[in-house]
Amino acid sequence: MKPAADILDLVSNLKAKGEAFVLATVVRTVSVTAAKAGAKAVIRPDGTISEGWIGGGCARAAVLKAAREAIADGKPRLISVQPEELLEEQGVKPGEEKDGVRFARNMCPSQGTMDVFVEPVLPKPQLIICGSSPVAVALADLGRRLGFAAVICAPAAEQSAFAEADRRIEGYALGVESEGKRFVVVSTQGRGDEAALRAALSVESDYVAFVGSRRKMAALRAKLVADGVAPERFDALRAPAGLDLGAITPEEIALTILAEIVEIRRRGQRGLADKPE
Repeated sequence: MKPAADILDLVSNLKAKGEAFVLATVVRTVSVTAAKAGAKAVIRPDGTISEGWIGGGCARAAVLKAAREAIADGKPRLISVQPEELLEEQGVKPGEEKDGVRFARNMCPSQGTMDVFVEPVLPKPQLIICGSSPVAVALADLGRRLGFAAVICAPAAEQSAFAEADRRIEGYALGVESEGKRFVVVSTQGRGDEAALRAALSVESDYVAFVGSRRKMAALRAKLVADGVAPERFDALRAPAGLDLGAITPEEIALTILAEIVEIRRRGQRGLADKPE
């Protein structure tokens, strides 16, 4: 088993690479258990433990299941692995959750109790901005302050419009694969509209929007469909982008777009019910 310091180094490296994982930490043990409080393990999305140790098979299955679920929904969990008789005394069954604790049965002869905190560490959501218009610049600035990784897609000559970015792509060659959530906004303002919109529609994303009028969008749609873009790719496109807040300035328009993105990103979290479109 590697020292906790080595595991935390791995955690830092994975975070820097933008990879999703779970950090599982044993926070309490009672009676005889293989792992003790403070033991840690890094669990990958496929359920494998890449580093560390949290005990043997008595707790592994329950923790790995919780880890996969935590990566899927982004929520931490506290798992309590206990002997069956202790679960019965508390009136809970394996798999049930009570007061924020999910219970699992310890089938090992040791019959100890072990509580494990399962914490998902997910990559920053990507805010992919196509174009270098004033709205695009405002989006990058405000988006980074809201915790998004700003990916700037623009020709080399236009990249200087952005003082800071988490990643830069010259042109509009968007990557197909993405570790985390991806929100794409086309704000080219007449410079490369077709190329940027075609690229934005070609990748899977959690949100795709176009900054421009409905009339302009209709004209672009007709041209791109005629050029072979499948009409159904436009079904999820939001145009004009953003919530209708009466925004006028580039900063205000950027705010409406990010408000729309945050609403979509947080939908279903913190007890919020899904809102109709």
